[in-house]
Amino acid sequence: MSLFFRNFIDHWWHVMQDFMSVGGPVLWWLAAVALVTWVMIIERLLYVHFSFPAEKKKWVNAWLQRSEHCSWKAKAIRDGWLFVAQQRLNQNLRLIRGMVSICPMLGLLGTVTGMIAVFDVMALQGNTDARSIAGGIALATFPTLGGMVIALAGVFAHSRLVKKCERKTLALEKELRVIK
Repeated sequence: MSLFFRNFIDHWWHVMQDFMSVGGPVLWWLAAVALVTWVMIIERLLYVHFSFPAEKKKWVNAWLQRSEHCSWKAKAIRDGWLFVAQQRLNQNLRLIRGMVSICPMLGLLGTVTGMIAVFDVMALQGNTDARSIAGGIALATFPTLGGMVIALAGVFAHSRLVKKCERKTLALEKELRVIK
């Protein structure tokens, strides 16, 4: 089993290196941005699904144990908990959105560098042979494709996270309503 796993990883790594070498150095930057973005998305998902419910339970229990719920002090405590919950739920969502928006720009940077490579080949060789400029075309196309794919997946994940955080905030607010 470990030999199979080692061969699988080795094969995957060589395929990835081949793909990245065709796409140029911009693909490595895209991969780094994608990795950081998805680590932050996974961290947010873990927080929303595992850590936040425990915090929510603590706040709801503390609210239900209060003897009064209508005073200014009680409402201020409730509003403070809601603010803290919203801040914790929305932590890093703007950063994730920013990282996602960088991906198409990096893809366009790859397009520009690839086209520069095409023009360099054409200027040096003085011909328009398709084989000689194919590497530059790949260098221009792959980063654009990668940037768009990463951005689309990131936009979807970000929007799902935002909606999930809004629902969690509203659910907490509903549970902390004033009891008369």
